[in-house]
Amino acid sequence: MLSQYAFVGVFAIIAFALPIIGLVVAWLLRPKKPNPVKNSTYECGVETIGDAWVQFKAQYYLYALIFVVFDVEAIFIFPWAVAYGTLGLYALVEMILFVGILVGGLLYAWRKGALEWN
Repeated sequence: MLSQYAFVGVFAIIAFALPIIGLVVAWLLRPKKPNPVKNSTYECGVETIGDAWVQFKAQYYLYALIFVVFDVEAIFIFPWAVAYGTLGLYALVEMILFVGILVGGLLYAWRKGALEWN
């Protein structure tokens, strides 16, 4: 029984070791010649005027998250719609529940003002 888990352990060690080895090798082989030009802020080839750190509104991230939620919804609904003829009433109820939860989330975001562009 223990020998069956040995394969899982070996694969887990390899899975953790490979990225770490890659990062260490890249760190060892990288060029190490810092200078003021390389350490300066680069913004599209144009010298920066003033402070280069600009704070973005959290509103942009909320729009992106809401877009991702509904994009994932489309990914889940498409295969369901393709196989709708072979699915039963249980699948229809599950999809109505799924869409209902997402509509509830949309209404919550709307009431909280997350969709207002100000």
